[in-house]
Amino acid sequence: MTKVTEKYEANLKDDLLDPIEAAEYLNAALEDGSHEVFLMALKDVANAKGISEIARETNLNRENLYRILSIQGNPKLKSLSSVLHSVGLRLSVEVEHHI
Repeated sequence: MTKVTEKYEANLKDDLLDPIEAAEYLNAALEDGSHEVFLMALKDVANAKGISEIARETNLNRENLYRILSIQGNPKLKSLSSVLHSVGLRLSVEVEHHI
């Protein structure tokens, strides 16, 4: 069972290095509506690139990044934007469709 999990995690990491795949993954997490699910997905995206590299690019220390990306995390907009930018993504707002 461990080999299956390791293979899944390796494939997920490879997929999340692609900004298009990462954007789709994060959007799916947002559709869940849970703050925690989004942060877990963002942590997966960040881990794919490497927390140390993101810390260097964003001028945030690693401990702060781990705290921001935890389930209890509550990142500031600036920090969230910096992390997303470091993986080739940006924030966007869409009109909510009403019937």
